Amino acid sequence: MYLPIIVVVVYSFNESKLSSVWAGFSLKWYDELFRDKSMLSALGNSVLLALLSSGAAAVIGTLGAVGMSRAKLRGAKTIELIATVPIMAPEIILGMVFLAFFSLIGLPFGMLTLVIAHTSFCVPYILLLVKARLAGMDKSVSEAALDLGASELQAFFTITLPQIAPAIASGMFLAIAMSFDDVIISVFVTGVNTNTLPLKIYTQIKTGVTPKTNALCAIVFACSAILAAVSSRVGKKSA
Repeated sequence: MYLPIIVVVVYSFNESKLSSVWAGFSLKWYDELFRDKSMLSALGNSVLLALLSSGAAAVIGTLGAVGMSRAKLRGAKTIELIATVPIMAPEIILGMVFLAFFSLIGLPFGMLTLVIAHTSFCVPYILLLVKARLAGMDKSVSEAALDLGASELQAFFTITLPQIAPAIASGMFLAIAMSFDDVIISVFVTGVNTNTLPLKIYTQIKTGVTPKTNALCAIVFACSAILAAVSSRVGKKSA
């Protein structure tokens, strides 16, 4: 499984433009990559999109998990199932649904529609992790804070939030990775003047991928590995 990734990383340092021929070690493709303004712009859009959507999803998912744990609604299981639909439904179906919805309300396609769509499928990751963390918490601590005169908000920010923060962070790391990697949904909801990195690479496949793309993949893979390691470490703290 990792062999193709290793090959891509190795050939990102290849002097030759042909991936089938090794012509010696070189960093010229990395140099060309950092000179490509359109590629860097797409990378910037992807990073911004991932941060905005994961941040919004963190707020919505956390509030949803806390609300569901306290409300004790009769149909809580059904609500939870509905909330997790975005991660179970095929992406092409979600993309068509978002396309139809945004067209119906007349919302211009661009960064805003991308953020809304990505936030929608990122929320379940955070909601499920926070809900699991809340299930293992000792509620008597929050109740003691309320008995001592703290308000609901004070008890949440001083008692509950610090305990669920690792779960929120772990969910955000996962949401960032999922948002950064998305192609199918983004194809349906992006605008003419807004391009993300996965879409940029996808369009390049039609005209031919250069070793410059290998260099980009090597950098993204390194960042993803670091992100996964941090997420795993944070997740262990929330357990």
